Amino acid sequence: MSRFSLEQTAETDGFNGPEPVVPVTSVQKVEADGMQIFYRSAGDVTAPALLLLHGFPASSFMFRDLIPRLADEYRVIAPDLPGFGFTEIPKDRKYSYSFDALANTLAAFTEALELERYAIYVFDYGAPAGLRLAMAHPERVTAIISQNGNAYEEGLGDAWGPIRKYWAEPTPENRDVLRANILTFEGTRWQYTHGVENPESIAPESYTLDAALLEQPGNKDIQLDLFLDYASNVKLYPNFQEYFRRAKPPLLAIWGKNDPFFIPAGAEAYRKDLPDAQVQFLDTGHFAIETHAVEIAATMKEFLQANGIVRDVGEVPGR
Repeated sequence: MSRFSLEQTAETDGFNGPEPVVPVTSVQKVEADGMQIFYRSAGDVTAPALLLLHGFPASSFMFRDLIPRLADEYRVIAPDLPGFGFTEIPKDRKYSYSFDALANTLAAFTEALELERYAIYVFDYGAPAGLRLAMAHPERVTAIISQNGNAYEEGLGDAWGPIRKYWAEPTPENRDVLRANILTFEGTRWQYTHGVENPESIAPESYTLDAALLEQPGNKDIQLDLFLDYASNVKLYPNFQEYFRRAKPPLLAIWGKNDPFFIPAGAEAYRKDLPDAQVQFLDTGHFAIETHAVEIAATMKEFLQANGIVRDVGEVPGR
């Protein structure tokens, strides 16, 4: 398995002095849980680790602007969850697409990379998968950054209506409603642009890539299975909340306040169990990272540093 280290060189352009060193993001695969897990990584391997967990219908591609903004101080790792992006699952693996399974795969992934301590950035689907991981290994999680990653009933917006109906009545008819209205190019684009002041500012390759990957044979049924299993996450909310009270992880909830799926009340609710949680709202939608990557990166760094998640003083970066 290959490892990536940050280049430390800087050159002068002859006019403005030394050019800033921009961390380079590598793309790799590692075998874990019987599959080839695709992931993006950057930063020095000796730096504190950040595990970035994407949501539906995205992949680690959603972190393309965030990773280099964090990797000058942290080792940043972003995997593609099974059923998303470029992670490859052998057909004979007979993978069961559930949030329990996603969490088990994440656990195997972190062990394959020998990650013993890490902060987690959870978004959308990444939240229930990542929080399962945190409950199983609370000693490993140094902090949680939740960007529209819900853990409270009051955080579920009206956009969940058709999916809630599917939970209550998992009929072929209700399944087909979701297939026809959510698992389409326009449905994917809407998730990226709704609540954004200037929808045309959203890079089209983001939702276009997601939509193209959804069209892979069998993928829409995978997503429909996960829609149905999302009800298991709601049932686990009390367990997540008990984990917060018991483990008391430092938590930053940074939220696109115009998100129709996970509404601001979900961010505020973290303070019920973590009174010191930091909550910040951004004037954007579900995919806040598409419009506010600079602000999110800066806030994350301040939050992590304030909670002592920094490279040890005097530590020499690895090569």
